[in-house]
Amino acid sequence: MSYKQFSNIIQHKWLWLGVLIILAYLSPYFINGENTHLRIHDNMDSNVVWYKVLAESGKIFTLQDVMLPYAIDGLPRSALPSPFDAVVWLYVLFEPITAYTISQTIMRLAAYFGMYLLLTRFVLAKDTTPWITVGVSLAFAMLPYWPSGALSIAGIPLALYVFLTIRKYKSEAPKHAWVFLVIIPFFSNFILSFVFFVGLMGVLWLVDYIRQKEWNWSFFKALCLMTSMYLVKNYLLITSMFFDSNFTSHREELDLGYNSFERSYELAWENFLYGHTHDEAHQAYIIVPIILFALFLAIFKKVQPKLLITLFLSNLILSFWYAFWYWEGWRLIKDEISIVNTFNFARIHFLDPTIWYIAFAIALVVIWKYAKLGKYLVILVLIAQSLYLFVLTEDIKYGEVGTPTFNEFYSEELFTEIKQYIGEDPSSYRVVSIGMHPTIAQYNGFYTLDTYNNSFPLEYKHDFREVIAGELDKNPSLENYFDTWGGRLYTYVSDHGENYMFTKDKNDPIEQLDINTEALKKLDGEYILSAVPIDNAEEINLELEERFEHEESPWEIYLYHVL
Repeated sequence: MSYKQFSNIIQHKWLWLGVLIILAYLSPYFINGENTHLRIHDNMDSNVVWYKVLAESGKIFTLQDVMLPYAIDGLPRSALPSPFDAVVWLYVLFEPITAYTISQTIMRLAAYFGMYLLLTRFVLAKDTTPWITVGVSLAFAMLPYWPSGALSIAGIPLALYVFLTIRKYKSEAPKHAWVFLVIIPFFSNFILSFVFFVGLMGVLWLVDYIRQKEWNWSFFKALCLMTSMYLVKNYLLITSMFFDSNFTSHREELDLGYNSFERSYELAWENFLYGHTHDEAHQAYIIVPIILFALFLAIFKKVQPKLLITLFLSNLILSFWYAFWYWEGWRLIKDEISIVNTFNFARIHFLDPTIWYIAFAIALVVIWKYAKLGKYLVILVLIAQSLYLFVLTEDIKYGEVGTPTFNEFYSEELFTEIKQYIGEDPSSYRVVSIGMHPTIAQYNGFYTLDTYNNSFPLEYKHDFREVIAGELDKNPSLENYFDTWGGRLYTYVSDHGENYMFTKDKNDPIEQLDINTEALKKLDGEYILSAVPIDNAEEINLELEERFEHEESPWEIYLYHVL
């Protein structure tokens, strides 16, 4: 047996050991099912329900932007995921928790193998120890990604490997690269992250031409193919934005970005060290110190790790770009150019995790080669980072802080009892929620006047504001939150602020609720599902119908009828 064959066997054993660890990381989903603790923010309070209601709507495919009646008495179909989003079809084929588990599995394995292929084929030397190639890939795969993003962040290393492969081999690029190129758009979001990735690949293509004075047409075809697939995938969003004169999105009234220079500067360093809630790389405590140590070691050893320096500075620049996007100085441009105001160009920071872990791998190679006892330090660091991330799996992370499980959060038996008590077809009446996310009611088949979505009619936002104006007047921070953004179209309570989780062990009554029930009736609102009692219900023309509670549910629901 040759050394190369022996080395390949060792690499493969390490690689499959990493897969086993990932499966152990994923095991709570398979073992606990609906009793798994999951992230609520931008996940169970939104995306999970969007997928479910779309899968059940009968309107997955539609040429026109039809209205779906389950929310705000007519939510545009374009506000929900594309019919070409593969995750939608997981929810069509399976129960929500099963679809969620499959999506998580695809995400983790794609992140793992994508980073491994990228490191071994294009970043590190072929003889690099599997401690680094497999270890860094494993850590990257266990990051606490935004769960509903699928491959939007986790798939970037795989996409980069694909483009670099086609760039290198041109017309002789292996078929699997083109297969991955076609698959990735079905599992990722163009608007959130891949618009920036494809843009950067376009810049690389132009730089190659300037350097080599020769067009790489295979690379160009890859760019065109991926871009075209995203455009087709998002056809409803594009047509509603540019060709539907009857629809004006609430996003036209976005008025974000008033941070002071000092706050923007602080936010830049916060993002550099700790990341954003949707793209946490957990770099502050191990990765950043290791990179700095590797850089000092390289200087001492007179080595020039140009790529490491470039990546490190790139994330610093991206962090400042992200933070200063919300700087008040940008208002001069945002107020004049609509696309700059409605599209979040700061989201290029979703590339951060990939950059951090490539830099991490390079830094570990420097330490492995040049530091005294460097091999032991590298092994210790990789084990520490991996263990740290392993215990951040959703079930452990959110279970420790008392977040409800999937089953508890949606409490299907409890809400079925409420529907049976009302005794009418849910499509014949409309409800709003207080003290809990309205998507819980939506998940359980209620038709709601409140919602959380990325886009809905601006006119409806104004109409709904009349319902909650009294509460917004009492809380300037909440009023600013609603008026300048408004994606959460909730029945706000001034004393609750942005807290929407009032469980039965934390449900002090609202002493003075100032909502306009006449405005609510104009929107055909008939019932309020409140997680807390309302002391002045009679004064605002509300009648308590019944209180509902289940031992297994964290909610105690007070059903009020709007008189």
